[in-house]
Amino acid sequence: MIKGVIFDLDGVLVSTDEMHFAAWKLLAEELGITNFTKEDNKLQKGVSRMESLEVVLRKSDKLYSEAEKLAFAMRKNNYYIELLQDLTPDAVLADVIETLEMLRNRGIAIAVGSASKNTPMILEKTGLKPYIDQVSCGLDTTKSKPDPEVFIIAAEKINLPNEECLVVEDSAAGIVAAKAAHMKSLGVGPEYKQLGADYESLTLLSEVDWDKILQG
Repeated sequence: MIKGVIFDLDGVLVSTDEMHFAAWKLLAEELGITNFTKEDNKLQKGVSRMESLEVVLRKSDKLYSEAEKLAFAMRKNNYYIELLQDLTPDAVLADVIETLEMLRNRGIAIAVGSASKNTPMILEKTGLKPYIDQVSCGLDTTKSKPDPEVFIIAAEKINLPNEECLVVEDSAAGIVAAKAAHMKSLGVGPEYKQLGADYESLTLLSEVDWDKILQG
């Protein structure tokens, strides 16, 4: 039986994809990379900032030192943080709050498991913070998805064994991480069919068959 649900953040609870894309594209153009596209941006879904940077740098014929790469990643994050200042509750995806309230009323522990170090800020600005029991994010981890660390830490924070947790993800890396942690998984989003999750749904979160999933 499932007693805790761990949600990815971007693309599952909120939509900040356009902000991420805008920040990476700005950095890419500053580095002379003019062909960074939304297709490239899809490869950055669910992975760490440094791995996302490598997606950008693969389009360059220049080699950079680790120190330069760290500086680039910081620069991108600064652009992203600037964009986040305009984030509002409107960024919360449809039926998310209704779903979180339903789960809480059923006694289900709720956590966020995200690679983003900006997770606390995003939860605060979107008004989601009161609905979340615990957060595991890039501030807690040293490894990124598909490593299961972020979900294992989330389960520890809500005091549940991994086997009693469900991960809700929209990225293949996240689903692989959930399986590695021996957690059930629900794949959502436009590419839900390709994620390989235990359960999958393109519908709104509130329309998912939660009775079936929570019974495990």
